[in-house]
Amino acid sequence: MQLLVNVDHVATLRNARGEGYPDPTEAAEVCEKAGATGIVFHLRKDRRHIRDEDVHKLKKQVQGTLDFEMAATDEMLDVCIEVDPHLVTLVPESREELTTEGGLDMASVFEDFKQRVFSRLRETDIATSLFIDPNKKDIELAAELGSDAIELHTGTYANAPNKESKKHELERLRKGAVLAHDLGMKVNVGHGLNLTNLKPLVETVPHLHDISIGHALVSSALFYGLDTTVKKFLQIMENA
Repeated sequence: MQLLVNVDHVATLRNARGEGYPDPTEAAEVCEKAGATGIVFHLRKDRRHIRDEDVHKLKKQVQGTLDFEMAATDEMLDVCIEVDPHLVTLVPESREELTTEGGLDMASVFEDFKQRVFSRLRETDIATSLFIDPNKKDIELAAELGSDAIELHTGTYANAPNKESKKHELERLRKGAVLAHDLGMKVNVGHGLNLTNLKPLVETVPHLHDISIGHALVSSALFYGLDTTVKKFLQIMENA
């Protein structure tokens, strides 16, 4: 079980004033020194947080796993293949959304991904992951496509309004993780995870490989400091 820190919102803070700080690359260095296994970033079409120059700096700086989140557009495929990260996580992307709102609809993207996207990525050494909800059919289609991993969308669990709903979502995630593992894919998770809801997740959901946390970690770092916050998340994972 590994912690990957998403540094998008370090860039959000930088961009709010148009200054050169805080630098997401410096944040990545602090996170890795604190024990994070790697770094995640999402280069969006509108460049609302991470920018192209950040991507190339992160490629040079990051010592561990570098996970490039992106929509599967031709433009992003070109950038990704040029940068050559360890992992690419394909996500849905809408211009109007504040953040990624749900997993890929695998039935609607399957043929396009098979013909246009995976055909190019298989010519590289970049591992592939698909950001999906814990639905049986979506997981089966990800395996059929030949994805190396899936990242289960944990946002519905994180935003569940009561204990019963959270329990229901944890069970969906548990079943999804078991199925993905049985189908030969690595199981990653991410979205909405924080210092409160991470513990029940890691105690319930098996076969977890990468846990991607960004907004909550950067937010908590305002109060605890970035180094200490990374260690708080790692402690939860290590005690599970």
